[in-house]
Amino acid sequence: MNRFIDRMGRRALFRFDPETAHGLSIAALKTGLAPAKPTRADPRLRQTVAGISFPNPLGLAAGYDKNAEVPEAILKLGFGFTEVGTLTPRPQAGNDKPRIFRLKADEAVINRLGFNNDGHDAALARLAQCRRDALIGVNIGANKDSADRIADYVQGIRRFSGLARYFTVNISSPNTPGLRDLQARESLAALLKAVLAARDEVAVEARVPVFLKIAPDLSEEGMDDIAAEALAHPLDGLIVSNTTLARDGLSDTRQAQEAGGLSGKPLFRRSTIMLARMRQRVGPSLPIIGVGGVNSGETAAEKIRAGADLVQLYSCMVYHGPRLPGLIVSHLSHLCAREQLFSIRDIRDSRTDFWAAEKL
Repeated sequence: MNRFIDRMGRRALFRFDPETAHGLSIAALKTGLAPAKPTRADPRLRQTVAGISFPNPLGLAAGYDKNAEVPEAILKLGFGFTEVGTLTPRPQAGNDKPRIFRLKADEAVINRLGFNNDGHDAALARLAQCRRDALIGVNIGANKDSADRIADYVQGIRRFSGLARYFTVNISSPNTPGLRDLQARESLAALLKAVLAARDEVAVEARVPVFLKIAPDLSEEGMDDIAAEALAHPLDGLIVSNTTLARDGLSDTRQAQEAGGLSGKPLFRRSTIMLARMRQRVGPSLPIIGVGGVNSGETAAEKIRAGADLVQLYSCMVYHGPRLPGLIVSHLSHLCAREQLFSIRDIRDSRTDFWAAEKL
């Protein structure tokens, strides 16, 4: 019955263009129409990462709740944490519409939104109304026309330091021209130095963890550089990965021609390979959040096997509906019982070498 309801809801939303459907889903969460799926607390799923105790390892990635409109409602769907943004200092409209495209046959999405958001002030006011114990991360970025992008990231750290449980420094969106240049080693070193210094300056009781979100399209040399800088600075972790510019193996060749970043089911393989290769480079201690193509409990578990401490999803909910997070968390609990695991972390890195050896 629940699957029938999900299919009917998806069919109704698919009558609208993707951006309108997204707005309707936000409205549903605001009004409580989306089905809440409180998950039973399972101590085997609780993970302490970067000093934060996560009730389960599944989070909603940035990009859905760009303006921090519904973070607490999202947590009621079964997620252990959620991430708002990407937020830029000043409001910006983003790129011209249409800018989101469904690839239904591939269970994929292409977007070229361009950091459309209401800016720091609006999000700050909304986050100030949330429960203090709500596990909400803040994803920060730079305005498209910024004269000093590093200063934009520093401003994000300063503005949200009292509200964010963790920060994500997003330098990997393909939809802001030149943004991915910050992944180059010299630029990345300057960015991390400035951002982490700002984090330490504004810390009151404890330092807020900072994660770096990287692209899945990096060369081997690029991954070497990022790993080296991540280990050279007091960075708290990596998020692997953002959307891809690759279009390998897609069925919908017409929509595949659209410019922008590809996410959803086809991203799973590439992002998991990148995750495993980064785990090999940074070693066992640095936390990694695995993102890309997670559409089931088994794909979430496979991210952990490849080297992830936590897992995020977003685009696959377009095709599997709001019950997906609860189903994934339940699957992970069943996996722990079936394999007699003390913690879901016990499977981490069990297939890192396998995934790292796969060819892109």
